[in-house]
Amino acid sequence: MYKERNGGGSSRSEILGGAIDRKRINDALNKKLEKSSPSTSRAFVSKDKDPFSLTSTAKSQLPDVESDTDSEGSDVSGSEGDDTSWISWFCNLRGNDFFCEVDEDYIQDDFNLCGLSGQVPYYDYALDLILDVESSNSEMFTEEQNEMVESAAEMLYGLIHVRYILTTKGMTAMTDKYKNCDFGRCPRVFCCGQSCLPVGQSDVPRSSTVKIYCPKCEDISYPRSKFQDIDGAYFGTTFPHLFLMTYGNLKPQKPTQNYVPRIFGFKVHKP
Repeated sequence: MYKERNGGGSSRSEILGGAIDRKRINDALNKKLEKSSPSTSRAFVSKDKDPFSLTSTAKSQLPDVESDTDSEGSDVSGSEGDDTSWISWFCNLRGNDFFCEVDEDYIQDDFNLCGLSGQVPYYDYALDLILDVESSNSEMFTEEQNEMVESAAEMLYGLIHVRYILTTKGMTAMTDKYKNCDFGRCPRVFCCGQSCLPVGQSDVPRSSTVKIYCPKCEDISYPRSKFQDIDGAYFGTTFPHLFLMTYGNLKPQKPTQNYVPRIFGFKVHKP
């Protein structure tokens, strides 16, 4: 829709004709949103991410056109020569392995999206992009606006994703990833390569990046470098614990060994 997609396995740079300058996009989005509602903007404060706003959507920043979902001329992207949905394309991007594919039926149910319109900039346009709703009006958008809509779509998908993975279907999708160790293994020696689950340290977007939770030692650690820019709120603080309660058979026993520090073979005395 707003960006051409050449297939689910394509890299982000291939899709956008070069590596996206995230800082430039986020700064542009910040400026737009600060102009519309400077008193409500909230920055993402983190040492490993660029700050950008989370204010409610302001359609006045984009061309004054009718919503794509209500347009009689709307269509589904990919009907001609491209059968890859935006959701599949997004989940197959390098570094997005943690995400599962959310059912479109779930996204189309307004009840499941309650409260998100006030958190995501350009909400309606972002939702149309996720659902592959095509519109002839998309040609009116500037390159900068296209980039901001895509950034908003990624945020919206993440906030939908954190809700979806708490459902039965969502947990089933995440079970396959857990069994395949797609989320990584615990780096602790005595956990013996235990498969981990993604977890956020906060449910507030742009607060911290995703971590991995080891069900064996019950501690968290940083994921592989390519996953360290993912927002932890897209997985939330609840998921791994509810997952292990639901699938008790997948919860491993706690490790029986602990590292003992020694000097010349003698245990170090603890004061």
